[in-house]
Amino acid sequence: MSEITLTIDGEKKKYPAGTSFEQIADEYQSRYDGQIALVTENGTYRELHKKIKKDATLDFITFKDVSGHKTYVRTAILILMKALDDELKNDKSKQFKVEFVVGNGYYVNPLFDTEITEEFVENVKKRMMKMVEDKLPIVKSSLPTAEARALFAEAGMNDKDRLFKFRRGSSVNIYDLDGYKDYFYGYMMPNAGYIKYFDLKPYKMGLILLLPEASEPTIVRPFIPREKLFNALWTGEEWGQKLRISTVGDLNERICSGGMGDVILVQEALQERRIAEIASDIVKRGGVKFVMIAGPSSSGKTTFSHRLSIQLASFGLSPHTIGVDDYFKNRQDTPKDEDGNYNFECLEAIDVELFNSDMLKLLKGERVELPSFNFVTGSREYKGNYKQLGPDDILVIEGIHGLNDKMSYALPVESKYKIYISALTSLNIDEHNRIPTTDNRLLRRLVRDARTRGASAERTIGMWPSVRRGEEENIFPFQENVDATFNSASIFELAALKPIAEPLLYSVTPDKPEYYEAKRLLKFLDYFLAIDSEHLPFNSIVREFVGGSCFKV
Repeated sequence: MSEITLTIDGEKKKYPAGTSFEQIADEYQSRYDGQIALVTENGTYRELHKKIKKDATLDFITFKDVSGHKTYVRTAILILMKALDDELKNDKSKQFKVEFVVGNGYYVNPLFDTEITEEFVENVKKRMMKMVEDKLPIVKSSLPTAEARALFAEAGMNDKDRLFKFRRGSSVNIYDLDGYKDYFYGYMMPNAGYIKYFDLKPYKMGLILLLPEASEPTIVRPFIPREKLFNALWTGEEWGQKLRISTVGDLNERICSGGMGDVILVQEALQERRIAEIASDIVKRGGVKFVMIAGPSSSGKTTFSHRLSIQLASFGLSPHTIGVDDYFKNRQDTPKDEDGNYNFECLEAIDVELFNSDMLKLLKGERVELPSFNFVTGSREYKGNYKQLGPDDILVIEGIHGLNDKMSYALPVESKYKIYISALTSLNIDEHNRIPTTDNRLLRRLVRDARTRGASAERTIGMWPSVRRGEEENIFPFQENVDATFNSASIFELAALKPIAEPLLYSVTPDKPEYYEAKRLLKFLDYFLAIDSEHLPFNSIVREFVGGSCFKV
């Protein structure tokens, strides 16, 4: 048998051709803090069941890495779906949908009329644990697309049948767990034994699958319900039901039928109705002078602020927008992170004292000159922007720390109305493959940064982990401490972003570390048919990213 030379951790070592990556990973596991999930062979991701065929440099990906954690999640969902299928005695009419993430939990909803009892959930959990204990193998195979469609149609997974109707490739990868066959977008573990840490609880109308975070891959934290976030996510699901679009296959069929004009208008109407409801609630409260808006990157905060201001004006109020960014400390006073770079996302980068002083003066009816931050010089400037609040005046304040009470500590509680906004994607690839909200927002930012800042896709992707850390620290902990939540995602937007994002992603070359993320996003966008963004209303939140907005965004 011929030998293969592998370079691992700078060392060269020979292995018999046909040795699995799993065998090699076991040999090196003790050197790694987290469980090895995948390998890269000359920079290309490989699943552990694959075998070596050529000389290569190998690196290991663990559950602590983003792609490794996603592999853990997918495999856990496959095990759950197999356990549910077993418990329901393979009844094809009884399907479940992985809806969305709430904290560390993946909400799974039955698509049939049933009551999810604690006994049912406990039985499913026991089935999952048995599969893990037995280390049941997960076998990957490739089927011609037509055969895969027939397989899933026969199994009652009609969403996958619709999805692959629009597949360009001639084959589909199928994962088989003890006779249960499913499709998953991304890599999987070679057997169920790797999924040692999970919990399962009944929740709402369905159940919640609790999994570890990437930072702590052996710890399953207790589930903390987030009612406001869940309600906003469920509202997005209901909007999809109204539009009769819940998966990418549904969306593609609607695009083919020529009915996207109505879809866009109804989606925009649903969002406008929600904005009007929030404006009405602000007015009914009485005494609100500061509307504080915050959300993660690329949530559409600026367009939302403008549209909310218009709704407030329709109630006879005079809204004025203020950006918290104008209260940045001068560059030389900005704190730095552990790498020595300026940390513009921490609360200490904001002159909180000045902000509260100015807002209190305005609340008292005083005339105040507000600052404007010059991002070129890195300093605050005063350009005659005076404000004075009358009885009908109200400030709409947008900024990363708007939901943190430390940001507005001096303002009376009754004078503030806090809104959390995010693109809470309700569209699924299929019923077992959800679309992460972060992917939606990353594509939004990639398109906007290229258009408004001339930033490359490489730069935007490279900055994204730092942006995400800032969100985890400064926004997500406060998302339940709000008066209203707004979902800015549009069910059609990934089809509109696709033709703009694809050329940007193709520009990332293989020698760049961002290449594999760009390649992943291209593969993801390949599921979608494209639509032309020129047909979007000029006040659409999506316009903030693709261009052509009637607002200054």
